[in-house]
Amino acid sequence: MILSTIDYVILISFFIVSLAIGILVAKQSGKNTESYFLSGRNMPWWLLGFSMVATTFAADTPNFVAGVIREDGVSGNWIWWSFLLTGMVTVFFYAKLWRKSGVTTDLEFYELRYSGRSAAFLRGFRAIYLGVFFNIIIMANVCLAAIKIGHVMFGFTEFQSLFVACTVTVFYSMLGGLRGVLITDFIQFIIAMTGSIWAAIYIVNHEAVGGLSKMLAAPQLQDKLSMFPDFSNWEILVPMFIIPLAVQWWSVWYPGAEPGGGGYIAQRMLAAKDEKHATWATLFFNFAHYALRPWPWIIIGLASLIVYPDLASLQTAFPDFNPDYVKNDLSYPAMLRLLPSGLLGLVITSLVAAFMSTISTHLNWGSSYVVNDFYARFIKKSASEKEKVLVGRLSTFLMIICAAFLALVLEEAREAFNLLLQIGAGTGLLFILRWFWRRINPYSEITAMGVSFLIAGFFFINGKMETPLFTLASHWQLVIGVIFTTFCWVFVTLITKPSKLSTIETFEALVFEKEGKFKNFSYKFLSLFLGTIGIYCFLFATGYFIYGNTLLGSILSVTTVICVLILIKIWRKVS
Repeated sequence: MILSTIDYVILISFFIVSLAIGILVAKQSGKNTESYFLSGRNMPWWLLGFSMVATTFAADTPNFVAGVIREDGVSGNWIWWSFLLTGMVTVFFYAKLWRKSGVTTDLEFYELRYSGRSAAFLRGFRAIYLGVFFNIIIMANVCLAAIKIGHVMFGFTEFQSLFVACTVTVFYSMLGGLRGVLITDFIQFIIAMTGSIWAAIYIVNHEAVGGLSKMLAAPQLQDKLSMFPDFSNWEILVPMFIIPLAVQWWSVWYPGAEPGGGGYIAQRMLAAKDEKHATWATLFFNFAHYALRPWPWIIIGLASLIVYPDLASLQTAFPDFNPDYVKNDLSYPAMLRLLPSGLLGLVITSLVAAFMSTISTHLNWGSSYVVNDFYARFIKKSASEKEKVLVGRLSTFLMIICAAFLALVLEEAREAFNLLLQIGAGTGLLFILRWFWRRINPYSEITAMGVSFLIAGFFFINGKMETPLFTLASHWQLVIGVIFTTFCWVFVTLITKPSKLSTIETFEALVFEKEGKFKNFSYKFLSLFLGTIGIYCFLFATGYFIYGNTLLGSILSVTTVICVLILIKIWRKVS
């Protein structure tokens, strides 16, 4: 593909702006670790909310959604739509608690909630496990999308794509810290949303697709349009709907959808001005992520089935591309070849922006673990603030290099998604209960983390073998991981001693104050229910309006409004 001058101007301008932001805030962000990793704890909810949304809109996200639609239809998105429940639990039960804790990272929580050497070990080990190894896997998945987009749009090799995509990102991330990430995230989200919506409208009306009505009436789309799976087909219903809603959302730790909050979501809650800003930021994130953003990707995924009906047609379109990379998730960047100059530059910039926002967040989040929870805690407690910022910048640089090399091993976005789910399978319930169940201790968490990782590694290696020991669908692998991991950590919890009572009481006094653990629980559960129903109704209403079903779309819209009004009325009881 040959880009025009205007396309390059748009893309290069964005690179310059991103670097300029990093340079402008570098001095302020480099004062100390609180400025570098939490931006001084004075960020407003709207900026934090936009940053959360921008981070979860990675370059691989539209590829992933398009691949899901081509394989399982629109209803296949329940494998990630189900995580809305996780997000709403965080909004109404945990956002306020995280901000009250006053920690710098969510890993610092361990020595606040638990006591003894086991708590210190857990904090240090998880800093490396999550901040480095797990984080690199996440970034490698995003880098995989960069490889595919770089080849489709520019004809780049794998190494050329990774070099160009990573260079600018790592420099402004190293310079600007979280403040630079938040500001660029805001700009990146606007560009990304504008580009994806405009691209969806143009592609649907392109002669290769023939307009919305013609596309929706196409024979190859008739079994792909439903937002719910066939309830009479258990082979589809169980993996696509029942397991995500009955098991996955509460039992699996997944980046951006951590049960009880965690990772970069917790980092942004901790950077908020106060508890209210932390709660509002998380609520806005869940609305925008699940209700506002998916449909442009869904529409392009559906349109791709008309232009590229199977993998053979994708391989024919890109004969020089490594066949290992020709999967259904390649369809999204392939469809962008239909765009005209100018719009093409904007959409490519939006994908670059999506890549940069996600990578920059994971770099800053991961380096915060390395510095605060490993280096300054165990290696050099006397390290100065400037030294810790320097270590953070160095770890940022090293992690992106590791992620780029790992990306060369992966093949498809959905494969990496399933791997991340499996690694976190069975740990989610622990993260929900540890705030309330006093018996949970560091050994509970160490057991959950170790067992889930071993099970995930076993299933992953088995799947990569030329002659696997056995064949088992990914959803059943997930269920096995959840059951076995949950049993192990609960058993260990019951046979080991809880942390010191004084430590637990100090922790509870800090985060719950004089309110008590269960104050207004009924209102919080009601808010959880209303928020979930309202967002789902908004999501489906948008879809039915696109499909031309105005009656059902209107009913769902009214339901959304009713949920919002009731939430407003009881908000004081919740916050």
